[in-house]
Amino acid sequence: MTLSRRSALALLGAGALGASLPGPAYAFSLMDPFNVGTAMDSGVVKLGDSIPYAGGSRGMLDVYTPQNPRGNAPVLQFIYGGGWNRGERADYQFVGRAFAARGFVTVINDYRLVPEVTYPGFLYDSAVAARWIQDNISAFGGDPNKLYLAGHSAGAYNAVMLGLDPAFFREAGTRLKIRGIAGLAGPYDFYPFEFDEVRNAFGYAPNPEGTQPVRLVSPEAPPMFLATGENDLIVKPINTRTLSSRLRDQNVPVDERYYSGIGHMEIVTSLGAMMRWRAPVLDDIVNFFASLGALDG
Repeated sequence: MTLSRRSALALLGAGALGASLPGPAYAFSLMDPFNVGTAMDSGVVKLGDSIPYAGGSRGMLDVYTPQNPRGNAPVLQFIYGGGWNRGERADYQFVGRAFAARGFVTVINDYRLVPEVTYPGFLYDSAVAARWIQDNISAFGGDPNKLYLAGHSAGAYNAVMLGLDPAFFREAGTRLKIRGIAGLAGPYDFYPFEFDEVRNAFGYAPNPEGTQPVRLVSPEAPPMFLATGENDLIVKPINTRTLSSRLRDQNVPVDERYYSGIGHMEIVTSLGAMMRWRAPVLDDIVNFFASLGALDG
């Protein structure tokens, strides 16, 4: 992952990855404008709120469904970013509502963050959330056998790693097959670890190179939609380019997209109704999943 340190620290310090700014005088999120009711998709129900899938305050998830779910809807698990040390599921209501409005029962889970855990703890948590989906999502109108993952930034890394290394699902008791993955502005090739933020998350891994998605690609990997903004200064587009190439080398279906004039955060905020004019990210993901049979039946 090639980062501009000045740009990365400036944006991270300002909470640009969805974190709240520090201090009581700044107790708001920069994602708040995208979660205003009039700025989000209608025809959606938040059917599950703060459902525990694991112990602790971070072991919670929310479920968004179409207003009239058909009973066997595809399921999307969205994993947000934040450098593995910040992030709240509440900041991504607009994402949950966007995909639910397109027919997906959408699950957004919190997960433990650095320094409470390091690699692979945050990956294991989302695998446990997938086990909750396996056991419970049919009650919300979703079909657990139509599971798709999506993520942004560090969340894209998490989603892709769950697809490339089935050990996480096995250890969590999850038998589900991931039908497809959408990774937005994800870091997939960032060893050796350059910056403290990354070292704090991955520096204790016994096999550092084994933490890198580009090293784990096999013909069994699920189909992937990999996209980034051409103006991303936080996670350089070379990450998307390299992983896409590795997937193609293994004959894994991949849809590779680069959006002009889009930076690191714009690629996820473009999922929301208010900013969808910036780039067709939502349409492109939904069309990719539809090509895999997500919306059939």
